[in-house]
Amino acid sequence: MLFPVLLLLAAQVDVKPLRETVSAIHQTDDPAIWVNPKVPSNSLILGTVKMAAPDGAIVVYRLDGSVVMSMPGVDRPNNIDIAYGLKLGGRKIDIAIATERNRNRLRVFEILPGKGIRDLATIPVFAQPMGIAIYTRPKDGAIFALVSRKTGPSGTYLWQYQLRDDGKGQLTAAKVREFGNFSNTKEIEAIAVDDEAGYIYYSDEGAGIRKYHADPSHPEAAKELAHFAQTGWKGDREGIAIYKTGKGRGYIIATDQQTPVSEYHVYAREGGPNGPHDHAKALGSFRVGAATTDGIDASSKPLGPMLPKGLFIAMNDSRKNFILVDWREIEKALGLAK
Repeated sequence: MLFPVLLLLAAQVDVKPLRETVSAIHQTDDPAIWVNPKVPSNSLILGTVKMAAPDGAIVVYRLDGSVVMSMPGVDRPNNIDIAYGLKLGGRKIDIAIATERNRNRLRVFEILPGKGIRDLATIPVFAQPMGIAIYTRPKDGAIFALVSRKTGPSGTYLWQYQLRDDGKGQLTAAKVREFGNFSNTKEIEAIAVDDEAGYIYYSDEGAGIRKYHADPSHPEAAKELAHFAQTGWKGDREGIAIYKTGKGRGYIIATDQQTPVSEYHVYAREGGPNGPHDHAKALGSFRVGAATTDGIDASSKPLGPMLPKGLFIAMNDSRKNFILVDWREIEKALGLAK
């Protein structure tokens, strides 16, 4: 059994970053990794600059931290996520979606390999959208956007939209459900989706991390499957990322937001001794020197010879940028199973 070994891990370790991105002029918030399927070392990092327009922007970085391009004039973008293979106008494209908080909408971009992004569509949602995660349903490839907001009622705090071609090559969206328990403390921003396993995780910032089925047609779609990360935290629960090591296995990583240095708690993706929704005990925690982290992202895909096990990224408040970490350094520092 894996669990007794993992429970012996050290509570917290410091991990040396690989590099940082170029600093933005204004405050960054959330990163997303786009994996280039043909040349993984040419993958991109997309990051939000969470300011009102015209200073709000989406910045596209290379893996070496340099800037490919910046898309200005995005009106208070908070979070951003990636989807692959959207069918639109007879094409299959990869997209990024950001919440545009001051416009009460989602801003959708087409990803252009080697070049960056371009505007594709806007989708109206509720007032002050903040968090965004994209779910691609394995059985049919349907793509859904899950959106959280600055304030909302318990039970219907998050809304889920299915993205579709309107038959004329234009992107449209239809709301398919409202869900999500809320403690009524602070807010809900960060969301992460495990496509393969079919689960959603979101941060109820003052109370813990909650887990639901991602498929709106699941017979238990309205049931909360887990509420963990309730104790042992020093700051708000913020960004969430999924790192996969195999079918159903891997890690859930969540930000414990602190100044001057945030921590990241690691939980077993497959659950624990009491079942697949047992995430009660963290496997360990690490720091990378990032201050007051909001968003994080992780990918286990090989990203070239320098990053054969992928990448972890954390937003860094102190230098208005993102810190990049070779996953192997986290694995080694925490003694995680290979």
